[in-house]
Amino acid sequence: MSPMPRTFAYVRVSTVGQTTENQIQEIEAAGFRVEPRRVVTETISGSTSIAQRRGFARLMDRLEAGDVLIVTKLDRLGRDAMDVSTTVKMLGAMGVKVYCLALGGADLTSSSGTMTMQVLNAVAQFERDLLIERTQSGLRRAKSEGKTLGRPSTLSEGEKQGVLKDLAEGMSVSALARKFSTSRQTIMRVRSESFPSGSL
Repeated sequence: MSPMPRTFAYVRVSTVGQTTENQIQEIEAAGFRVEPRRVVTETISGSTSIAQRRGFARLMDRLEAGDVLIVTKLDRLGRDAMDVSTTVKMLGAMGVKVYCLALGGADLTSSSGTMTMQVLNAVAQFERDLLIERTQSGLRRAKSEGKTLGRPSTLSEGEKQGVLKDLAEGMSVSALARKFSTSRQTIMRVRSESFPSGSL
């Protein structure tokens, strides 16, 4: 009789105040029994790629062929569809089954799971293409309307004098940035050039 596969759970939250308890409950409610020592918890933003998640890296070191990994949602496995797809392929190549509860608990390394991943990747690619298209048409429209694109130009000498005068009168950096339609950094640069000792 073959031994029972070891089951691991990877649970992630974005901020320190959040709890992983509901994710663990979801996994148990789906009928998976995971020993506490095999629950890997990580507090890190979902926008961080899987390669930069230390907890996940430690989990990868523990996983062996025949093991099962459970996640509640796909974003636990990566930053975007491409990242998730790479992670699933890597786990599949190791002989690890990957179950995602949000996708009906299908094994993502199985043939039907692979098909699901291909559909998700196609949707992600479509969204990226749409975003690029929208950005480019937005830039074209802005150009045709005569708007200047990119970083705001630096201040003229006259404007710099105006900034210094307003600073001396106690106007805030934020207010000045708005008044002169520039960045706070530009205002601070004018201030530091004229008052290197920080006397103002």
